[in-house]
Amino acid sequence: MKQVRVLIVDDSATMRSLIREVLLRDPAIEVAGEASGAHEARAAIKALNPDVITLDVEMPKMNGLEFLDKIMRLRPTPVIMVSSETARGAAAAIKALEIGAFDCIAKPGSGEVGAFAQILTGKVREAAIAQARFTNRETRAGQTALPVVANYCPDGRLVVIGASTGGVEAISAILSEFPENCPPTLITQHMPPVFTQSFAERLDRRCKPNVREAQDGAPLLPGWVYLAPGGTKHLTVSPTAPYRCQLRAGDPVNGHRPSVDVLMTSAAKAVSSNALGVVLTGMGRDGAEGLLAMRRAGARTLSQDEASCLIYGMPKAAFELGGAEMQVPLNRIASEILRISSIEQKETSDAFRISHARAHRR
Repeated sequence: MKQVRVLIVDDSATMRSLIREVLLRDPAIEVAGEASGAHEARAAIKALNPDVITLDVEMPKMNGLEFLDKIMRLRPTPVIMVSSETARGAAAAIKALEIGAFDCIAKPGSGEVGAFAQILTGKVREAAIAQARFTNRETRAGQTALPVVANYCPDGRLVVIGASTGGVEAISAILSEFPENCPPTLITQHMPPVFTQSFAERLDRRCKPNVREAQDGAPLLPGWVYLAPGGTKHLTVSPTAPYRCQLRAGDPVNGHRPSVDVLMTSAAKAVSSNALGVVLTGMGRDGAEGLLAMRRAGARTLSQDEASCLIYGMPKAAFELGGAEMQVPLNRIASEILRISSIEQKETSDAFRISHARAHRR
C-alpha cells in the first residue's frame, strides 16, 4: 500500500518535531517535508506534491486561515488544521472548516500526546482516503439548494442529525436554509470539546433559528437547534414529555462521545414516529444502528448521498443496514426535512402536538 505523504507546516520547531515523531510511528505515513511558514510551505507543496498537509492555525506574517484559503483556491489538498484549545483557536478552527479544511484537531496538553497521536494518524489516514473526492469540494459546495417549504408550520416532529468529518460544511448548509420557526433539532457532530461552543455561536450568528450548545434540561421547541457538547457527555432526548435535552455520562460508543447512535436511539425510544433522523458525511458507522432504531420505531430517516459527501462512511453504513429509507444530496436535505415536518404537507398527529404544547405550558 502506498504511504500517505504528509507536509507539516508550523512555525514552532517543537510542534513540528512532535508531529513528525507521531506520524513516523505509523508505517502507512511518510513525512514528505516540513515548513515553518506560508512562504516555505508554498514552495514545498509545489516541490513535494503531498497527499495531506497539517497546518498550524496561527502563524506569523500569513496566518493559517489565509494560507488555507489560497490552498483551497489554487491547489485543493486535504488539510488538517492544528489548533490551540483556546476560544480564539476554536473559532479559527471552525472558520477553517468552512473554508475547506478536511478536519481540525487540538494541540495536546500535558499528558495528552498519546491521544493526540491516535487522533492525528487516524485523521491523516481518513484524509488520504478522501483525497480524490476532496478535489471535487467546489462542485459539492456549489450545488444550489432547492427551495424550502413556503409558510412553514412545524408539526411537532423532532429532528436529530449526526455527522463527523465534513459535517461542519454540511450542517452549515442545512441550517442556513432553516426558517426561524424550524423544527426542534438536536445535532451530534464529532468535534473536540472547545470547538462545539464556537461552532454553535457561529451558526447562531449566521442562521435564522436559535443555535446553542446543548445544556441539560433545555426544552425542545420550534426555532431551537442544540449541538452536543464535544468530548464530555452524550446528548439524549428525555424519555417523557415535555421533551428536553439530556446530557449523560457514559463510555464512548463507536469510539465517540458524544455518539450519534446514543442520540438517535434515545429519540427512537422517546418520540418514536414523531421524529426524523438524518446521518451526514463522516468516517465509520456511528449513527447506523441508531437510525435503524428510529426507522423501526416509525420515524422518517434520511442519509446524505455519496456524491455530496466528503466521507461516505456513516451514510453508507446507515443505508446498507437499512436505517435510511432514502439517500438525499446535501442541497436537498433541508427542503426534505422541512417538507416531511410541515403541517401543510402531510397529515400529522394532532394528539402529539397538542399534548406536547400543553406539557410545555405547565
